[in-house]
Order: sequence, then structure tokens, then C-alpha cells
Amino acid sequence: MKKISPKLIEKMIFVVRSQKVMLDSDLAELYEVDTKVLNQAVKRNIKRFPSDFMFQLSKQEFTNLKSQFVTSSLHGGRRKLPLAFTESGVAMLSGILNSDRAISVNIAIMRTFTKIREFLANDESLSSRMQKLEKGTDKLFRIVFERLDNLEIEAPTLPRKRKRIGLKK
Repeated sequence: MKKISPKLIEKMIFVVRSQKVMLDSDLAELYEVDTKVLNQAVKRNIKRFPSDFMFQLSKQEFTNLKSQFVTSSLHGGRRKLPLAFTESGVAMLSGILNSDRAISVNIAIMRTFTKIREFLANDESLSSRMQKLEKGTDKLFRIVFERLDNLEIEAPTLPRKRKRIGLKK
């Protein structure tokens, strides 16, 4: 059984409709089954996949995704638009795909989604700290500029006209 790299999984997670999703073709590749087989299993268990677990991409969404990547599993040969699975949808797949491979893949995917969530939570914390720092810096600069504006600055004395050296007139 081939080990699954978290980096590979991260590359297969896209943001569509403001949700992190994985496409049916990428999941099928990870599970080592045909996309058609994966989609048939989903259709046989469609009640397990409400719209917040899985949805079909629109033509525009599919085109946008394809244009982002020069090489990917999004190319050619598709007769239908891809299905996109949210984290909950991927978790639900583990209930309908019962191979050892499916179990290990789902564990790796869930760990990757968790890592992304933790990173984003830390990023939000960092972002809010940066905003506070910027606000504080803005106040300091405002004070410095106000004080500079209030200083009476003497007009500089202009140098007297000097005689040029080495030139004859």
C-alpha cells in the first residue's frame, strides 16, 4: 500500500463556494479506484451526502479550477462535471468505501483538514495581532507628525554667492 503524503493531499484541497473541498477524481486517485466507481458508490448512498457534504461544480467553477493549474487531474475525458466533497463529505465516504486503503486515506485526509484548520486559526490570531500593532504604529506616527508640524522651523540661511575658482571673467 502506497503511503499518502500530507503535501499531496493539501494540493488536492481547493476552495470553492467559500468551502474547502476535494474533487471526486482526486479522491478516486487517492483511494486507487476509478472516478466512475467512486461516483457510483456515492449515488447508491446519496442520502448520506446532503448539499453541505457534496455538490457538483458548475461549468464556470470547473473552468476556473482548470485555469489555475497547468497539470492536474482536472484534465480531459470527463463527460460530467466533477463532484466536490467538503470535509464532512470526505468523512462520509469512509462509511461507504470499506477497503483498508479507504480507511488509511480518510485518516490522512482528516488529519490534513485538521492541520489546515489549526493553521487558519493561528493565522487569524496572528492577523488580529498585526492589526493591533498597525493601529498602535499609526497612532505613534500621527503623534510624531503632529509634533513635527507644530515645531517652529527657522528658515535656513542661504549661502552667499561665492566666487568661482579657476574661471576667468
